[in-house]
Order: sequence, then structure tokens, then C-alpha cells
Amino acid sequence: MTARHDSRSIDLIGPVVLIGAAFGLAAATVKGRGRVVDDRLFKWFNSSLRRPGLDRFCKGITELGSLWASIGAATAMSLRGRRKQSADALAAAATTWVMGQVLKRVWRRVRPYDAGGPYRLLILKPSGASWPSSHPMVLSAFLTVAGRDLELGRAARLGLGAVACLVACSRVYLGVHYPADVAGGLLLGRAMGDGWSRTISPQLVR
Repeated sequence: MTARHDSRSIDLIGPVVLIGAAFGLAAATVKGRGRVVDDRLFKWFNSSLRRPGLDRFCKGITELGSLWASIGAATAMSLRGRRKQSADALAAAATTWVMGQVLKRVWRRVRPYDAGGPYRLLILKPSGASWPSSHPMVLSAFLTVAGRDLELGRAARLGLGAVACLVACSRVYLGVHYPADVAGGLLLGRAMGDGWSRTISPQLVR
């Protein structure tokens, strides 16, 4: 019993480090030099990179990070006979979404379009505060759990991680998040996915 408990404690070190990094980055970009760097990166992503093709691409890919997209992916998995795996990944995504909404209410970071600086807003204004970005957070958690449940190879899981990063970048490009918001979302989503896979998944997926 003690050995199993110690093993689980060691397994959770990674997620704890990722959570610490997310909160550290958020704190570092509240004001001072960190805020200046975050603002400059936002302006570069949001304005300097502007291209009609990128506008269409980012608008098309960004909603892959919505909870509805996770529901759709879980449904597709279930229809292919992977019901336990789909339920596990969706439960992780839904829990992550709830956690994100709570953190938004605690941190209360202002969205770029409400901060008074120059910006381009390419989609409708989402509700809630800016940090952490929910889209990459939810998608990262879902893909991490699903990838492990489905026993995907390293290359496939890296590809899925790249999709989560593209969704994160799209949120900045479209004008609804700062870079620190999406980085925090990716870190927290991966932490949630890692922790869930090591503690909850073994109970749900046999």
C-alpha cells in the first residue's frame, strides 16, 4: 500500500510542476517587464502576422478547443467501439473546463479588447476573463487522456499536441487572449491530462 502510494505521489510531480509553471507565468505577466513582453507578443501575433489566409485558418481551427468539439470527438470514439475511452477523455475535458471557469473568476484578467490597446478582433467576444484560455486547456486535457487511453504512438501524440498548440496560437491571433493566457491553458490542460491519466483513468478504463 505504501509503495503504491509513493508511486502515485511521484507520478504527480510532473503535473504539479506544470501547474506551478502556469501560475508563475500568469503572475509574471501581471505587470512590469513580463506584462510588456506579453503585450508585445500579442501585438505581433494579432496584427503583424495578419494574412487573409491565416484569418480563415485560425477562424476554422479555433473551435476545436471548445467543449462541444470534445463532445463530438468523444461521440466519434464511442461509435467506433471505444466507449470507456471516450467517456474517460470527455470526463477529463469537462472537469478541466469547470476548473478553467473557476480560475477565470479568481484571476479576473481583462481580455485584450477590454484593455484599451490596439487590437484586431476577428470573432465574437467570448464571455469570461482572459486567463487561463479555456480552448487550449480543454483540448490539451482531452487529447492527452484520449491519446493514452487509445495507446497511440509517440508520433501521433506529438501531432495531437501540435494541434492543441495551433488552437492556442489561434486564440491570440483572433484577438481574444494574450500569449500568457494560452500558454497557461496549455500547461494546465496537460497537467490535468497527465494527472487524470495516472489517477482516474485506471479506474474508468480497464
